[in-house]
Amino acid sequence: VRERRKMKCPCGRLSSMRNMRRYAMLGVFLCILAGVAPTAHAATFEVSGWIPYWRSAAGTADALQHLDTFTEINPFVYSLKSDGSLADNGKLQEEPWVSFIAAAKAKKVRIIPTVMSSDKEFLSATLKDTKKRIALEDAIAAEVKAKGYDGIDIDFENKGASTKPYFALFLKGLYQRMGNKWVMCTIEARTPPEDVYAKVPKTLEYANDFAAINKYCDRVRFMTYDQRTADLTLNKANKSVLYTPIADPKWVEKSIRLAMKQIKTSKIQIGIATYGYEYRVGGAVGDYEYSILWSFNPKYATQIASLYGVYPARNSAGEMGVSYVPTSTQMLIGSDVFAADPVAEDSGIPTASATNTLQTAFRYMVWSDAQAIQDKVTLAKKLGVRGVSIFKIDGGEDPGLWSVLEGLAKR
Repeated sequence: VRERRKMKCPCGRLSSMRNMRRYAMLGVFLCILAGVAPTAHAATFEVSGWIPYWRSAAGTADALQHLDTFTEINPFVYSLKSDGSLADNGKLQEEPWVSFIAAAKAKKVRIIPTVMSSDKEFLSATLKDTKKRIALEDAIAAEVKAKGYDGIDIDFENKGASTKPYFALFLKGLYQRMGNKWVMCTIEARTPPEDVYAKVPKTLEYANDFAAINKYCDRVRFMTYDQRTADLTLNKANKSVLYTPIADPKWVEKSIRLAMKQIKTSKIQIGIATYGYEYRVGGAVGDYEYSILWSFNPKYATQIASLYGVYPARNSAGEMGVSYVPTSTQMLIGSDVFAADPVAEDSGIPTASATNTLQTAFRYMVWSDAQAIQDKVTLAKKLGVRGVSIFKIDGGEDPGLWSVLEGLAKR
């Protein structure tokens, strides 16, 4: 792993694994004498945060004020062009990134950009073609080294099960090319089969090879958000209430415990959202139907609550929620509201329609506030994982976030 490559022994280079074991035992002995438990995670909890390219000015300004909060910053900027080359949507070689990256490095905060794609067919064609796959590995490694980044974060979503062995080959090739640079992997959370299916199929196929990911990724960030209807068990238990959570801690714990069976706990980071979703709700109590409209930052929810005289309350998933009946076709669609799927290939800044049609009895808004974020941090510490990854830092998150994260990061 990267930590081992960077580790230096105060007594010079160890001559053998036997000596290394002796030093390890001595360290444990000294810890016991000092009354300190020799755990690896207590002193190495990490906090990373994604800054999206579509709000780079606000995001960098926000993170700059709280750099001591982070172990790592992930500029969410790279996507893949149709020819397989990298597209820098955030213009990382320009301001405000140049000054921000310099300040982060001065604080010893890792700068590891994300390269993202959710184009299923494109990823399949690229990963299964040996020539294209190797070319992508070369391009990413070259970009990281040329620009002086600390590593890369791979966020390839919506892959088909048929790409599983090829994505593993891609990670292996990339890892070999990166040298002492970090390879971070951001992947979808996996819900236990018994909570996904009424009757679990005899054969289950997945797009991500957890064994390969454990081997070739230095950190594994699970996207433990956008749960919605992913857990049938929890959905059934909450049928009588509005339940379409960003991330219920019960679901997060299930998915992380499942991942821990194949991926080292010391590599796992729990993804935490800072945003919310608004839904058009139909059906009746016990049989609600949810149609997603858009995602939003908490400020938008506050504006809606004030406009309609409604009061947000904490829901069964520990998040904030509020419902209302829309009476106007023109809503407060501004900079804190985004398309439900904000990242499209080769797209510009995401926007949402300013027209709100009245096609249902009511709307439901649910979002991740500081308390909901605290619940996930508490869970991360309970499970003993490496840390947490915040999506997203863009100036629109609950300001209470910073009190929650203060003092957590250890570098």
